Amino acid sequence: MQPIVKFKSHPYQLLRYCHRPNPQRLRTTQISSPSYYPTNLDRRLSMNQLDSDLLPQMSSDLSVELTAPNGKSYCQPTGLFIKNEWVKSSNGEMITSVNPTDESVITSVYAASTQDVDTAVAAARSALKDPSWRDLSPTDRGNLLITLSDLIVSHKGTLATIETWDNGKTIRSSNGDLDEVAGVLRYYGGYADKIHGQVIDTGPAKFAYTIKEPIGVCGQIIPWNYPLAMAAWKLGPALACGNTIVMKAAEQTPLSILYLANLIKKAGFPPGVVNILNGYGREVGAAIASHTGIDKIAFTGSSSTGKEVMKLAAGTMKNVTLETAGKSPSLIFEDADLDQAVKWSHAGIMSNQGQICTATSRILVQESIYDSFLASFKARVQKVSVVGDPFAETTFQGPQVTKIQFDRVQSFIKIGKDEGAKLVLGGEAFSRATPSGNGFFIEPTIFSDVKPSMRIFREEIFGPVVVLTSFKTEEEALEMANDTMYGLGSAVFTKDITRAHRVAKRIEAGMVWINSSNNSDYRIPFGGVKQSGIGRELGEAGLAGYSQIKAVHVNMGHPL
Repeated sequence: MQPIVKFKSHPYQLLRYCHRPNPQRLRTTQISSPSYYPTNLDRRLSMNQLDSDLLPQMSSDLSVELTAPNGKSYCQPTGLFIKNEWVKSSNGEMITSVNPTDESVITSVYAASTQDVDTAVAAARSALKDPSWRDLSPTDRGNLLITLSDLIVSHKGTLATIETWDNGKTIRSSNGDLDEVAGVLRYYGGYADKIHGQVIDTGPAKFAYTIKEPIGVCGQIIPWNYPLAMAAWKLGPALACGNTIVMKAAEQTPLSILYLANLIKKAGFPPGVVNILNGYGREVGAAIASHTGIDKIAFTGSSSTGKEVMKLAAGTMKNVTLETAGKSPSLIFEDADLDQAVKWSHAGIMSNQGQICTATSRILVQESIYDSFLASFKARVQKVSVVGDPFAETTFQGPQVTKIQFDRVQSFIKIGKDEGAKLVLGGEAFSRATPSGNGFFIEPTIFSDVKPSMRIFREEIFGPVVVLTSFKTEEEALEMANDTMYGLGSAVFTKDITRAHRVAKRIEAGMVWINSSNNSDYRIPFGGVKQSGIGRELGEAGLAGYSQIKAVHVNMGHPL
């Protein structure tokens, strides 16, 4: 018997199996929704916390029908996606997805074990050698990516809904993310049959050429701030180059990637080419990073976790691509277009609830325009950064992704106050977003007169918190901008084109935006220096991390 599950305090939400038996045979089970489910350890939901006969019946139907707050109903997979099939985890462990807007439980999905990682890796290794993938022409490989891109466009509304519900980002942001996801996959689909080696002239006695080959099985670990976009950044180049994949989603946002898995199968990718697991980082992420059957690791997340991934990958000398943290500076010179500098600076830190690795969260303003910039920037935040229901079209800022992230941002705001920074705006939790007062909302926060020695100036906060300070000279601005262990993004605002290029060259960062901020493009390489990462994603450069060069030497008549 397959029961309907309802959450008492959230009448809009109905969970039921997508393929239901006779409704007269259904039994209803009521579960009170808790105030919140913290992430990580406390997000586990053991089998006996739900009705005892609910989850075991999922072996033949690993999906549940959900209705989101915007009224959209869809079928949510809940299993592990291995070899184009849905399976339960070997130990029955679950991850609970929590709606950060009102702290209600959305649903639970299976969490992989190390045994499940072994199974997924075996499937990926088998697919790597199977003629259905190994011998597929590069053009046909690209066509699969283009088909997947088309499917994402046709399912955009559902994917955006899941992303907003599970993550808390605004529906406008989610729709924009999906445009990028489709674009990235189409872009790399077009590259698939343009990846080739070269002939090298060494003289008449030798013919030499190179072959670009797939690295093999790629372990890909994606973050929670842009779940689908970061998945696409990794899937596209890896598949274009002919690799197979074991991907782990973030435990904080486990839902949208599972819906994407069905589209991957529908697009026609052979079994085992893409395997998708949910699971806890300390167990599943570590197992992927250290697995002897995985040839390459791509990771996006914090610098501290990135270092651990490197250590684990070093055991088998895996190829690694890491995109980690940042504390990106924005330099506003006195000749800048003030209105544009204010608008771009606002977007550069306050978009996506400030949960952006490249967020230009340190704004350095030339002394002569500091006061006027600060006043205009504050007014811009007050006008544009509308905090509220992420499904509302008028909302600019939704909730932070989890209670843990909410608490982290709040702790940094307290640190800023204690350090003596001037609080210009915000600084508190925002409790007016929902009728109940629930949700992980934080007021957009501005600190001014911040000293470079302060923690809020030096450490990544990953929330809607920005710090401002002034500088007198270009040299002083560069010194402050580069005085950091990070080097991901940066921005320069000036009308002096000579200075713009001079400063861009001297900033220690993987990316520099001139007279804009954070307007990345999938055709342009993305990545950092220092402790912000290793390697590049996106653009033609993104292919380098997923292919290896074989040199072939042909003796054309040089006897010993």
